[in-house]
Amino acid sequence: MVAQKKTKASKFLTVPTRPVPIDRDRSVAGLLEKMEGAGFGAKQLAEAHRIWLDMLDDNSTIYLCGSGNLIPSGMRRLLAYVIKNRFVDVIVMSGTVLFQDIHETLGRNHYQAHASMSDEELDASEVVRIGDTLANSEEYQEADEWIGSVINQLDLSRAYSTREFLHLMGRELAEIAHEDGIMTAGFKSRIPIFCPDLVGSELSVGIARARFEKKSQFTFDTTQDTMEMMQIAQKTRNSGIITLGSTCSQNMVNMAEISSYITRTTPRGHKYAISVTTDSVPLEIRTPSFAGNHTGMFGKLLRGATTAYVPSDPSIALPMIITALSQTAAKFMKGRKRPNFSFSGKDLTIDVP
Repeated sequence: MVAQKKTKASKFLTVPTRPVPIDRDRSVAGLLEKMEGAGFGAKQLAEAHRIWLDMLDDNSTIYLCGSGNLIPSGMRRLLAYVIKNRFVDVIVMSGTVLFQDIHETLGRNHYQAHASMSDEELDASEVVRIGDTLANSEEYQEADEWIGSVINQLDLSRAYSTREFLHLMGRELAEIAHEDGIMTAGFKSRIPIFCPDLVGSELSVGIARARFEKKSQFTFDTTQDTMEMMQIAQKTRNSGIITLGSTCSQNMVNMAEISSYITRTTPRGHKYAISVTTDSVPLEIRTPSFAGNHTGMFGKLLRGATTAYVPSDPSIALPMIITALSQTAAKFMKGRKRPNFSFSGKDLTIDVP
């Protein structure tokens, strides 16, 4: 081998990329390990898996934020798996995701669409198109009716935080579900679920239907959600955030930084961050340059935070990451000291060991 002459660039050009090899290793975790030696999306996908393991090993409080069409694209079982196994600790999901989760957990389906299906024919057949998937419009309305049936069982003399309301819906849904979704897994695992955009999502239709048909005077106390988020951020020693879909889904978590002056605490920032999104992102944020505006992608970060930006639809990246976790996470979970939540009426308390 010819000795290479040292140049000014030598101190930077130290780790060559490694082309991903083809072998008979059928382990997804093994494939991601090989991809970590590559570059661009391949490396970021592999690093997302490794960073998730680091979060578990470091006893971080892990926020999982999501938006978009996670449920119609087939991610419900994967998300329920990471919740039931406590690979995450706090859920922040858009109302669309939670509504579609209710729909499937009630035993309904989403269906594959074909390009030859015209919108006119679908509308005439009362079928809803969601990207390249379909849903029965009448079954969506039945989910609205079910949401109203939960409201009719509540004490309507007081307001509810969205977190408490989702907890109670998870409880009711768990009694009739044949297979877990996000809300039932959250209830069974005693993990809080927050929804930052409930009013602008399909969930609000079921609530409006209950008022229109049953005159149910149901109201929300959204300030309580902010207070609970502040409490979680205040008591957390270190945190990690995983964002699926649009980065807007993490805005509720970011409020903890803005509101920190109320509790007179200094926001620590996330020690770990993973973003799996197809959002258009400036190159300075994609690359691991600390001069870049990383807060635009991950929220407030701790200095020296470890991050992975995966430029992918979550329906492509999640099956690989979570399948790999099912093969690798067990040893990191044995000694994990995770936050414990107590639910007592409208109050949420958190204990961080």
